[in-house]
Amino acid sequence: MGITVTWDHRNPPAAQGRTVAITGGSSGVGLWTALRLAEAGADTVLMCRGLDKGEQAADAIRSAVPGASVRTVHVDTSSGDSVRAAAAELRALPRLDALVNNAGLLISPKERQVSVDGYELTLATNALGHVLLTREVLPQLEKSGDSARVVWVGSMAAKLTRTTPDDLNLERGYNPWLAYAQSKLVMQAAAFELHRRLTAAGSPVRSLVAHPGYSLAVRSEPLGEAAPEREPTPAELLQYPLAQGQDGGALPVVRAAVDPEALGGQFYGPRGGLKGEPVVAGGVEGVPGAGHGGLGGPGKLSVNPVVGRACWAFASRAWGLEPDL
Repeated sequence: MGITVTWDHRNPPAAQGRTVAITGGSSGVGLWTALRLAEAGADTVLMCRGLDKGEQAADAIRSAVPGASVRTVHVDTSSGDSVRAAAAELRALPRLDALVNNAGLLISPKERQVSVDGYELTLATNALGHVLLTREVLPQLEKSGDSARVVWVGSMAAKLTRTTPDDLNLERGYNPWLAYAQSKLVMQAAAFELHRRLTAAGSPVRSLVAHPGYSLAVRSEPLGEAAPEREPTPAELLQYPLAQGQDGGALPVVRAAVDPEALGGQFYGPRGGLKGEPVVAGGVEGVPGAGHGGLGGPGKLSVNPVVGRACWAFASRAWGLEPDL
């Protein structure tokens, strides 16, 4: 069901003076998140693998929100070198209030592929690269005090798989669905583990997860060519009654990024699980709304601290880092 605090999703809190960086900000839920944050007054940083597409997206936001402050930064979250270079650009900004870890492969390759650093490609793109990026910019985030947060964009798919702790790299058993679902589970578990570690360290940074429900590309305005209108496929027509547009899917992410009452360790999603207004749909033990069940919840493994420690340690050591912050 979710819990609701005072929140008008049609009119989010003002975010003037805040800087928010969004990976995968040039399309889909990431682009709609950037637009809504720009409308709320935030300085937005679109972190994109393709800078041409990123500039097109930035121009679309500027056209839709006159006076919007938007910039682009190149990043390929599957590459450690690319992530470190992008993090250096973020650390050079006057301030950084929020990092939205959104970029990812929605459709994994049919055959197992590896990143330039030797990790299964979907895992590297969706989870490992975001852990590295987060660790690289934590000092910059901490300078922003209580407004600082890391929002990890999760997925209901994380509930539909179990980790293979001795084969997260899927060297012994690969299929595209498992690769995607496991990458999202690793991401969510690492996000909640980061919350535990930040809390223990007394850091002001909040780490929380938001998922977009079942979101389809059904709208184009006001983003024009950056979110081009197209005819829905027959399969999508059958799914529309259960789904919402990517504009709606962005709302839980926006709420997690700017709601002053959003807390580390919480899980945000649509009230109905698949679609609906953004609410707290679960979270780790000890936070308001804690839980893992229901259609819209994060799943038992995501909030399990044993799983969290294992995923955080694996992701940290993938980059030669110790798990301790």
